Amino acid sequence: MQTRELGKTGPAVGALGLGAMGMSGAYGETDRSESIATVHAALDAGITLVDTGDFYAMGHNELLLAEALRGRDRDSYQLSVKFGMLGRPGGGIGGIEGRPALVKTFLAHSLTRLGVDHLDIYRPARLDPQVPIEETVGAIKEMVEAGYVRHIGLSEVNAETIRRAHAVHPISDLQIEYSLISRAVETEILPTLRELGIGLTAYGVLGRGLISGHWSVARSNQPGDLRGLSPRFAQENVEHNLTVVESLRQVADSKGCTVAQLAIAWVAAQGNEIVPLVGARTRTRLTEALPATDVHLTPDDLTAITQAVPLNAVRGDRYPSAHMPALGVGN
Repeated sequence: MQTRELGKTGPAVGALGLGAMGMSGAYGETDRSESIATVHAALDAGITLVDTGDFYAMGHNELLLAEALRGRDRDSYQLSVKFGMLGRPGGGIGGIEGRPALVKTFLAHSLTRLGVDHLDIYRPARLDPQVPIEETVGAIKEMVEAGYVRHIGLSEVNAETIRRAHAVHPISDLQIEYSLISRAVETEILPTLRELGIGLTAYGVLGRGLISGHWSVARSNQPGDLRGLSPRFAQENVEHNLTVVESLRQVADSKGCTVAQLAIAWVAAQGNEIVPLVGARTRTRLTEALPATDVHLTPDDLTAITQAVPLNAVRGDRYPSAHMPALGVGN
């Protein structure tokens, strides 16, 4: 697999990254052995960047990855970890925390659960509105200087926050949702990242499965699947949104690839500083995603894709309304 540089100061990583959240139940029932096999297959295929969060099933995801990565050369992969989303017994988010003392505490827990002596990228999952970003990034900077963190990232923040954080310590990359159906980053955030030499790790490149080519109305609202809370998967929106996917399928068919491969390739084609994160939970889905790196899109292809999926083509916000204020940009 080809590699890409995460900005001027970040690491060289595989052109696709693996997002591990879905392996810990966010999208319904999971299979631990299949999840571990999927991580192994991703690494064997040349994926090096593995993304998680300490709040994914309250540490379950980090413990899963610790098992999957055991015995692997620590220099053969990069761990990107988000922190700061507080949990509650029984589930749900209990707030956002970015105070320096707790940043260091979160880091200590992650290092222990993952069984490693350093993280490659450490980032707040959201901006704590009660704590200046300079203080949060300053605490991570101390951990960089101590050798526990290699690079500092951000997640779901606006352009002003990116600039303020970057002034404290070079930021390797911003993790934010970016796909054919979530393009708000193009207006201000992408230009800011390029100006400052910061990379972008794009999550949600398949719209949480909505534009994978595999979703159906019948799959909506399955037990344990957080997509049941998403406006884009709501009954009043999903049927319309799937008609957009069928338009995209026509372009994919003309290119001899799947809808998922085309959607991933489109994100990758938006800039060499962009690394799409693939949230594959099984080897089957991983195997489908991997050839996306070989899908070459011509200017005519890019035009056809954006004609099939124009701006604001889908209905519904990308998160429930209660979560939208914490995001760096809207849809």
